[in-house]
Amino acid sequence: MRFEGLNIYTGESIAIQTRRGLICRIDKLETPLGSLNLPILSRGFVDIQVNGYQGVDYSGDNLTLEQLPDMIKVLARTGTLRHMPTIITGSFERTRDNLVTIRKAVESDPAIKAAIAGIHLEGPYISGVDGARGAHDLKYVRDPDKDELRRWQEAAGGLIRLVTLAPEREGAIPFIRSAVGMGISAAIGHSLATEEQIKQAVEAGASLSTHLGNGSPALLPRLKNHIWAQLADDTLYASIIADGFHVPKSTLKVFTRAKGFDKLILISDVGPMGGLVPGRYKWGDTDVDVFPDGHLGLSRTEYLAGAGHLLDRAIPVFRKASGCTLRQAISLATDSPVKLLKLDGNVSDFRLGEPADIICFRETDEQLSVMSYALGLREGHTRNK
Repeated sequence: MRFEGLNIYTGESIAIQTRRGLICRIDKLETPLGSLNLPILSRGFVDIQVNGYQGVDYSGDNLTLEQLPDMIKVLARTGTLRHMPTIITGSFERTRDNLVTIRKAVESDPAIKAAIAGIHLEGPYISGVDGARGAHDLKYVRDPDKDELRRWQEAAGGLIRLVTLAPEREGAIPFIRSAVGMGISAAIGHSLATEEQIKQAVEAGASLSTHLGNGSPALLPRLKNHIWAQLADDTLYASIIADGFHVPKSTLKVFTRAKGFDKLILISDVGPMGGLVPGRYKWGDTDVDVFPDGHLGLSRTEYLAGAGHLLDRAIPVFRKASGCTLRQAISLATDSPVKLLKLDGNVSDFRLGEPADIICFRETDEQLSVMSYALGLREGHTRNK
């Protein structure tokens, strides 16, 4: 497969040839200035928080192996070549069964293995307080359990790479140490932790704030709250949902100034109802509304219920809010998640012999338009749009 466009990393006009999932040739193009309106070439996005999409629910009771190839293809068409299926708060058995399903899918197909960067457990060890809990089912919220996590990781075949929890819950700090010792990154989220509890979580090994600014009550103490405390910690990465609904543009700008581009990660947090026609749907036992503009909300409340849009929207929204360059915005969906989770993959320029995680796109004010893509596979497979 051949790609021609502007290299997002160098600004040069290049042609990339791929074969069996690897980059086999890179040539500079002789293009007189202004003679060609070339698309942009970049590495594909890595979304570390995908709850589901278009009816597929990674936490639901009807997840099947057959759903994953279509899910991967739908995400790839918007630039997300790798993602982390995210399983939210639920029973031990449901979580275990869905972990097994994802593991079997990964084991069955090299393309699925290449596209799944790991699994994210968001809960069940989160705050039970309304607002902080978000769309998570209260009856399954519970204190951290190291043995339960070990059993889940065994069921997942080692695929769990990230767990989000509330540091204020009983046993959370030793749990974080245990998770990190198992090679699982720990994140603070859906929490009302004090500054001291956040400090203890970071010292125990927590490295990320999950969707900072969301998973919080509508009203908080003006200055002494968990958002300020996490913003002030220079060691914590922060994932943010830049869909235009979850975080106001002014807040995105402030978050960017506080964290800098090296510590921010763009996520979609897209939910199973994302991409569906407007209406009311069930997410487990929870009613979720899909609004005409595509965003999702908990029915009859002021709270959101995950997101309805993907990273192809988040990048232009973030660009407008922060005033950053396209390269900087792209890095928050490529370089940053790779660095945080120590994933395999290059985070700079394209290189010969490396997996061909490539997207070819054009930028508009509202959304990126992905024209083609190649999913880099070490087993020698390629996919294109």
